Amino acid sequence: MYDAIEVARIMADLFVVLPPVTSHNAVVFGKNSNRPASEVQDVIYCPPKDYPDGEKVKCTYIELDQVGHTNAVILSKPSWMWGAEMGANDKGVAVGNAPVWTKLNGPEDLEKKLLGTDLVRLSLERASSASEALNILTTLLENPGQGGPCTDEPGKNGWCFHNSFLIADSSEAWVLETAGRLWAAEKITEGYRNCSNELSIRTKMDLTSPNLIEEAKSLGLYTEDMGPFDFKTTFCSQSLSAHDMANSTCFRFRHGRELMEKAANTGKFGYQDMFKILRDEDGGICMMDGGFITAGSQVSVLLPPSALAPSVHWFTGTPNPATSIYKPFFFGPGAAVGDVTVSPPSEAGTEQAEKGHALYRGHKKLCNLMDTQEEKGHCVLAQLRELEKKCCEDVDEIVANYNEASFPKLKQIFQHLATMEINFYL
Repeated sequence: MYDAIEVARIMADLFVVLPPVTSHNAVVFGKNSNRPASEVQDVIYCPPKDYPDGEKVKCTYIELDQVGHTNAVILSKPSWMWGAEMGANDKGVAVGNAPVWTKLNGPEDLEKKLLGTDLVRLSLERASSASEALNILTTLLENPGQGGPCTDEPGKNGWCFHNSFLIADSSEAWVLETAGRLWAAEKITEGYRNCSNELSIRTKMDLTSPNLIEEAKSLGLYTEDMGPFDFKTTFCSQSLSAHDMANSTCFRFRHGRELMEKAANTGKFGYQDMFKILRDEDGGICMMDGGFITAGSQVSVLLPPSALAPSVHWFTGTPNPATSIYKPFFFGPGAAVGDVTVSPPSEAGTEQAEKGHALYRGHKKLCNLMDTQEEKGHCVLAQLRELEKKCCEDVDEIVANYNEASFPKLKQIFQHLATMEINFYL
């Protein structure tokens, strides 16, 4: 099991900014995925697919009935899992999850059901809108439910948790927070919202699990004389000390909101503002210290239906966005990410330095260089950032002047940038 201080460091941060404070009336979604440092995070693309009746889908631990059609998805996922920490689909939906600990956590959480990451992938594969993704998630939370070890690290099979989710499309976003099979959801239609590893829904609950308040009463967690029902107060775990909480999730949640507020006050919040937030090291949003690190990062720009251009999804595919570059992906005919961000199957006895996909192994060289030859390492990083800047300029120009003839330039742009990035590491 992880101790209380380790739990305080297990984290993720999710952000969404909506019109009218964004550029181009887009919804901007962002997430940092913080995972065990020994773990590799892949970026994969799965094309749309049709299935016959009776087909099954094998998630990380259990099988479910497959649906007749799955959407095209791009996912950032721990290489050993079926599910994904975050991703987007070809319908313009983006979803990410974060661990939360509640008063309903217990030994039964180790029962192998659906991981939060499985729920992220299933919702993206099946939903055409944020509200539909919410419905899929809440249905699966009821049956078969969430549970199972959330790491494959030796000796850490007691690590499990409940989940919160941030779901967005081009018109709205939803925060979904859970305590076992119980849940509450908050709808966001303008401005900005963030989530970390603490329950954050209070009395504004736009949807809830059936008979939520009665369930809380039956568990002895709420009585009418406590005042208006507050989801966070009712279910938030008190297992961490005030010191641990003050120095982890609570601080990050407030700090992240302050960063969003400052950028959104310009009225022109854009995807590069989200890059900057996700690269914030001072506030702990970008984490590269200790047993848990920012293993992957995503920013999605969900453009309104009136836009001619498709939405664009940016992924690092490498740890630490402060020393990584974001690479864009567009859904459409012939879209691909290639194999440079897909880990080969691990073999017993493989050294850690040999594990992971090609881009991950290349990025480790940069990290080592910055530790041993800092000046040279920063020189390489500056060149990479220049590559990212030029890519942003090219993408902005193409999107601003988009027509059908533009897509051939975009369908393999992620793969192209990732390959160029690897060349800097050779």
